[in-house]
Amino acid sequence: MSLTEEQAAQLLDFEQASIDVSVLDTIVRFFYESRPGCPEQKMAEQIMKQFQEHPDAWMRASQILQESQYPSTKYFALNILKDVIRTKWKLLPEEQTEGIRNFIVSMTIEASKDFESLQENRVLLSKLNAVLVQILKQQWPQQWPSFITDIVGASRTSEPLCQNNLEILKLLSEEIFDYSKGQIVQVKAQHLKDALCQEFGPIYELCEFVLENAGEPTLINQALQTMLRFLSWIPIGYVFETNLINLLVTRFLNVPIFRNSTLECLAEIAALPGDAVADIPMDDLQSIQAKQLQLLQGALKQLVEMLPPSTDVAGMWHTASMEEQGFIRMLALFLTSWLKQHGQLLEADPSLRETHDICMNYALMISTVADKELFKIMLEYWSTLAGSLYSEATACGTGMFTPNHEPKYRYDLYHDLLSTVRSVIISQMPKPEEVLIVEVDGEPVREFAKDTDTIELYKAVRITLVYLTHLDPYDTNRIMRDMLARIVDGSQYSWHNLNTLCWAIGSISGTMSVDDEKKFLVQVIRELLGLCEARRGKNHKAVIAANIMYVVGQYPRFLRMHWKFLKTVVNKLFEFMHEEHDGVQDMACDTFIKIATKCKQMFVMQQLGETKPFVIEIIDNMGRTTQDLTQQQIQTFFKAVGHMISAQTDPEQQTALVQHLMALPNSMWSRTMQAVQEQPDQLMDQATLKQLVHFFRCNYAVASTVSAAFMVQLQHIFNDSMLLYRTMSQHISSAIAQSGESVTKQPLVRTMRAVRRDILRVLEVLYQRADTSQEELEALTPTLLEHVLSDYSETVPQSRESTVLSVVAECVSRLGQSLLPAMGDIFQHLFEPTVDMIKEDFETFPEFRRPFFAWLGAVVNCTTDVFSDLSPEQFKTVLDAIIWGCRHPQRDVAECSLKVLRNLMTAAGSATFKQLFFQNFFLEVLQQILLIATDPQYAANMVQHTALLSQMFFLVENGTIDVPLQEGQTSANVDVVRSFVGSLLKENFPHFADEQVSVIVDGFFAYDQSPGEFKNHLRDLIVQAKEMASGDLGDLFLTERADQLKEAQERKMKRLAAIPGMLNPHSDVSKDKNGIMSPGFSS
Repeated sequence: MSLTEEQAAQLLDFEQASIDVSVLDTIVRFFYESRPGCPEQKMAEQIMKQFQEHPDAWMRASQILQESQYPSTKYFALNILKDVIRTKWKLLPEEQTEGIRNFIVSMTIEASKDFESLQENRVLLSKLNAVLVQILKQQWPQQWPSFITDIVGASRTSEPLCQNNLEILKLLSEEIFDYSKGQIVQVKAQHLKDALCQEFGPIYELCEFVLENAGEPTLINQALQTMLRFLSWIPIGYVFETNLINLLVTRFLNVPIFRNSTLECLAEIAALPGDAVADIPMDDLQSIQAKQLQLLQGALKQLVEMLPPSTDVAGMWHTASMEEQGFIRMLALFLTSWLKQHGQLLEADPSLRETHDICMNYALMISTVADKELFKIMLEYWSTLAGSLYSEATACGTGMFTPNHEPKYRYDLYHDLLSTVRSVIISQMPKPEEVLIVEVDGEPVREFAKDTDTIELYKAVRITLVYLTHLDPYDTNRIMRDMLARIVDGSQYSWHNLNTLCWAIGSISGTMSVDDEKKFLVQVIRELLGLCEARRGKNHKAVIAANIMYVVGQYPRFLRMHWKFLKTVVNKLFEFMHEEHDGVQDMACDTFIKIATKCKQMFVMQQLGETKPFVIEIIDNMGRTTQDLTQQQIQTFFKAVGHMISAQTDPEQQTALVQHLMALPNSMWSRTMQAVQEQPDQLMDQATLKQLVHFFRCNYAVASTVSAAFMVQLQHIFNDSMLLYRTMSQHISSAIAQSGESVTKQPLVRTMRAVRRDILRVLEVLYQRADTSQEELEALTPTLLEHVLSDYSETVPQSRESTVLSVVAECVSRLGQSLLPAMGDIFQHLFEPTVDMIKEDFETFPEFRRPFFAWLGAVVNCTTDVFSDLSPEQFKTVLDAIIWGCRHPQRDVAECSLKVLRNLMTAAGSATFKQLFFQNFFLEVLQQILLIATDPQYAANMVQHTALLSQMFFLVENGTIDVPLQEGQTSANVDVVRSFVGSLLKENFPHFADEQVSVIVDGFFAYDQSPGEFKNHLRDLIVQAKEMASGDLGDLFLTERADQLKEAQERKMKRLAAIPGMLNPHSDVSKDKNGIMSPGFSS
């Protein structure tokens, strides 16, 4: 069907009494079914947007819902209605709210009149239910006190209606208990929770009635799912003093269509912690524990019939249906929940040993399944168990368990079991982050993208295996040696088995005694080297080599104690650096730097039987060792040797080693600089430029490790580097002037920029390192600033480097007050040019934004004197830039800007420009930050908003700001801010009542020393800002909130008064009716 402009115009004409719903159906159909981006879809999207944004659109909802023949049109109308209920409900007359409520209720009843309708209208019903829950959040229990009675009574008249009503109750529970944060004012949310708890009796009776009497499977499953949502918050008597547990275990657990939902409910009951019943008498507590035991024993009785202990769950997993796999997952959750919370009941009673054994057998059975999510569930339990056993052993002074030491306490119960757990965990060990070679389609390949989920799982498994090894290192040792023997003899050789075993071996470094670790590791490495020799084929050798490198890299303690072995390992790594298989060279370099970092002292010492320190030999042979490596790998090699040199404590020897290390790249540098002097066009050669990039990155690798000793190398190249920097800038600017901005994407210009950027990175890392000589840095800084600042401000924006901002930020942070004479010049060259680049939008020059605010932060932290020389207009530009950063959609930029503003507030309290800042700009900054903080799109930075705003309110309240905030001000600063913030709220949220505004402002002051409460108070403000209010403010509970604020203020003042000097000694005080002095704050 085509659509005319006249039809579209009539649809948007809200003066008419009704609309042609078929036209709206056509438009919505165009939007959902047309080709994305086509003219019809764009037109439909525009019309739908205009319709939805019209303030009277909700009044068309009833007609649309009754006449529409297209389901998505009905959903569109319900979304409009839902939005109105959430934001404007309080503004609607009572007869309209009653009408909407009754209409939604009747539609819901009609759509659920029979099970066939339930199935046909399931999507529509989900939307209707969501709208009804929004109404309930507005009206129940004050305006709709009979809701619980109504819905429970109606549910008993019809099974289909009962099923949908249970879904509504489930949604209501989720909205109140799970999703209320940030959606409902805290006090109101608490009242809703209390009301639902108080009226839960009829709801429970309905659920119990359904579970006992219903015959329709979908209704029973709905009752189970609804009960599941209730179990985490209902009064505990409904769980343990009713027939609920017996119903779940005996009636539904063994029925396939109900068992998954039933196990979910049982898992929730099993997870109820001990502190949930801590306030009840001991007799009742024992009764509840007995009920928990009955629950477990009853469930196990059913489970043994459903899933015999001899079942090969791991073998049937991949052929099982989704429902069967879901059953195993629910069983895992149930068992682990029960054992973590109540396992001590089984451990303490010998008569329950059989029950305990059945639980452990099931846990082991499930742990063997090759499913990551299932393994995570079981791993959490094994980790908890092993951790508690280890804590008990160490607390009792028994330490590690040895063959000659009889284990005591709970460990007796788990000794044999944990041996099997060790084997299971080792066989499923995830890949560590350091391993770069993975198996894909039967081939070992280089991994480029990190799997963060696997990395986190590895960390969790490693912790568990460490605990298990501490409990019995001999058993872990035995298991690993047996597994390795079977791999070496070929009976169980596979890449997977070898990988998981070696990853597990690497993960337990440091858990054995020194002697045991030595025997174990020597045997492992010998076996792996033998395996590498015995296996034919490059793929096999690559996998084995990767595992050897990983294992040796994980045992630095052993390597440090056995020099000859360490030297052999390093020489083997050098051999692997010539291996061409993808990933082997990377792992060799990564393992080399890991060993160099952990064992660096060993390389600079002259070992027994050696004629010189091994680091010298490494440097002497570096050319041959690295000849097959890429430039990036060579840079890693330089960094590793730099780590070794950093261990040399003699400054002269350390400097000599740096010069020795840099001799090879310096010879290339000298040749290049000589060639450039003879032929300047050499700097237009791509190969020459790439050599220079490599040179500076090697310098960066060494500078980042030895720092102070690197200053000799820096002095050797510094002047030429600065001239090179200026030359590169000139070439880049010239190219942009001749060919336009697009030239910056060409390889030659990009490499020129890389040269310039890497020069700056070398300098940046030297300013960062604390052990670099302050005097030497101060001597170099004027030359650096001379070349960098003028180039930055004078060149075109497209030619600038954001690294300049980072370098100068580090320079300011490091040199501090000694840089004050140059601070004005720095500010002049960096501030305005950068602001002009980024101020137009939030997209252009993205790489400059974070460094710019980091540089501003460094200036503020160093000195605020630079701002004293600025006029109010100039200082306003600085503040505008910072506040612009606070609005930035890039989270790290906004966080950095907010931090700068906080530090500026702190510094301003004692700065010479205090009057300039506080009198002219404090209220303006407060206004801007409040508007940002109350805008939902900036909610991600709420913690930072809270920190800044609470600081600002406290600065006013405690008298730190002792200058007037406004010209001609006659009242105290506290009163000025109260009035200002109140007016601001009324202006931006005109629907706020005076009582609301008063409570909100009081909260800002009452909670300014309690970040958590301040954040919740701010969140409540955002919630209220979305809701248009009428004269009835009952559901905001303002009186109750005001009482809470008064108590919070009193607690805060009492806490501050207990700290001598915390309260302003010049503040006004007033006496209460009892004659007690209470502090007041004024300007």
